[in-house]
Amino acid sequence: MPPLNPRVVGCGERTLVLSHGYGGSQAIWDRVLPHLAETNKVVLFDWDFSGGGGDGEKAAAEEEEEYTFEGFADELVALMEEMGVSGAVYVGHSMAGMIGCIASINRPGLFTHLVLVGASPRYINSDDYEGGFDEPEIDAMLATISSDFLSWAKGFVPLIVGAAADNPSAAETLARTFFAMDPRVADALARMIFLGDNRGVLGRVAAPCTLVHASGDPAAPPCVGRYMEGRIGRAALVTVDSAGHFPQLVAPDEMLRILDAVLAEEEEAAAKGGGVAIVMEERGSLAAVGEVEVKGDIDVAT
Repeated sequence: MPPLNPRVVGCGERTLVLSHGYGGSQAIWDRVLPHLAETNKVVLFDWDFSGGGGDGEKAAAEEEEEYTFEGFADELVALMEEMGVSGAVYVGHSMAGMIGCIASINRPGLFTHLVLVGASPRYINSDDYEGGFDEPEIDAMLATISSDFLSWAKGFVPLIVGAAADNPSAAETLARTFFAMDPRVADALARMIFLGDNRGVLGRVAAPCTLVHASGDPAAPPCVGRYMEGRIGRAALVTVDSAGHFPQLVAPDEMLRILDAVLAEEEEAAAKGGGVAIVMEERGSLAAVGEVEVKGDIDVAT
């Protein structure tokens, strides 16, 4: 099923595509959208599972088994082609980060830069990989989602937002769409995400990437970002001093500084006519982002 409610906000030479993850909707970008739309054309949409799509019940049980990262990537490519979008800066949150990676491999011309926010290629720990969860933890969580999704979600949303007491509106924004998901679809999608393994994708990503991880993210901790940085050809890890999995909700100013820095580097590269390496060193724009720490350099060539 194709993405729902596509819209374009703002105008400008550059195009950003903002893509939400599990339990979210395009509303998770509301705190950063006004600033971005001042100088950019911003594309937003809802994935078909989103309660924000107003059609969650339509994603019925018979479609559950069809959820794959590759399928979502195909839907993203189809949407961008239909809307005439190419050469975009793609901002993918959580599961949408890996969707963007796969889409960029399949159709590299659509993407000039990937900003992967709280993305993870694998959630389960192994001997040579730290994903944040032991397998029994994932199994127990999936069993709870399957048996009583709403009860699980009521406990999960405040945890995943982080500092919910200090940001009640952020928790409310996520809760509205999280609780609106069809429980059967939420169960199938959670299994796709938390049992998936996309580590093999990373080495095939050619687009330059900025990896954004919150220091207190319980779902995709910074160690996951460090792993991804070491396996994507051109990548820089930026750690935001924030709790939770949604820096765009709880730390929007920091998120905007990161995005502005990425866009400035993209604009400089375009002005130089392409094919020019731009090194974002620690004294450069990303390192000057408030309470954000840059982990390593990135060589961005367009």
